[in-house]
Order: sequence, then C-alpha cells, then structure tokens
Amino acid sequence: MQAIATKIPDVIILEPKVFGDERGFFFESFNLRAFDAAVGRHYEFVQDNHSKSGRGVLRGLHYQIQQPQGKLVRVVEGAVLDVAVDIRKSSPTFGQWVAVELTADNKRQLWVPPGFAHGFVVHSETAQFLYKTTDYYAPEHERCIAWDDPQLAIDWQLGGIEPQLSAKDRQGKRLGDAEWFA
Repeated sequence: MQAIATKIPDVIILEPKVFGDERGFFFESFNLRAFDAAVGRHYEFVQDNHSKSGRGVLRGLHYQIQQPQGKLVRVVEGAVLDVAVDIRKSSPTFGQWVAVELTADNKRQLWVPPGFAHGFVVHSETAQFLYKTTDYYAPEHERCIAWDDPQLAIDWQLGGIEPQLSAKDRQGKRLGDAEWFA
C-alpha cells in the first residue's frame, strides 16, 4: 500500500498494490500493520458501513461531536468526490478541506481522522460506498455542516447538477455556527 499525502497532513490517500491479469484482479483492501504505518498510529475499527446512492446524491458534511469517528472510506462501484473538512479549532488547517476522487477503478481509499467533517457526492450513475469507523454511530452526537457553506467554498464538481440531499443535510449549519473540536 502506498500512502499519498494531501494538503492536510492528517488526511491520507491509501493506494493499494493491485495484481491483475486476464482473470481479474486481487488486492489487500485492509491490512492493520500497513494502515498503522501509513497513518502513524494505531486505530481500532469497530464498525463497517455500506451505502448505495445515485448520481447527484450528496451526503454530508457529517461528524459526531462526541464519540468522534475516524473513517477509512472507499468506493466499490461507481465514482464519488469525497471531502474531508478539518474542524479541529487548534489545528493549523482548521476550516480547510481536501477533496479526492474515489472510484471502483482507482481503488483508492481515504483516511479521514477523528476531528473532521466528512461528505461525498456521487458522480457516476450509482455508487456503492464502504467505510470503516473508529467509533460507533451515536445519533445524539451527530452534527452536520452545510455542504454549500460559502466560507468553505467546496468545489463539489457538480457540473450544474442540483445535489440530492436528505432532510438532515438540508439543515446543516455553517462552519461559523457549528460545534467544533478543541
């Protein structure tokens, strides 16, 4: 596995070594030792999640203010633009974001550590999205930052398409009004 730095040092792209031939391909989608080495510390994953969404579905920007979740995310069908926003007030990259294209073809994964808001938008007809989390889902602690917050000015690469949002995501707060991590 190759670890690729992003403009926010704690957010890391993980690119597996893929072995392929006329029969198909094989790769390790997760190896704890390699993951720990890539991110520089040990995390325990406690939950795996799987979603399927259609073109233009935008999920996020989600986080849990207590029981914060680190997320190791990947796409097994289709293509998404995945976004991580640093909401750690004491961080030198507070309020900055990283966007990475994750596709079934590129097999890349993105490590989004605790202390970040996370979201993605589907660019393909459909996408299946898998992610491991470092803490359990706790709806009472879940928060949402508005996907279209002008302070963040995230380029979701929508190409003029109006995103499809859940009721929860339509009520996301602007970064300046949201709860942050210390």
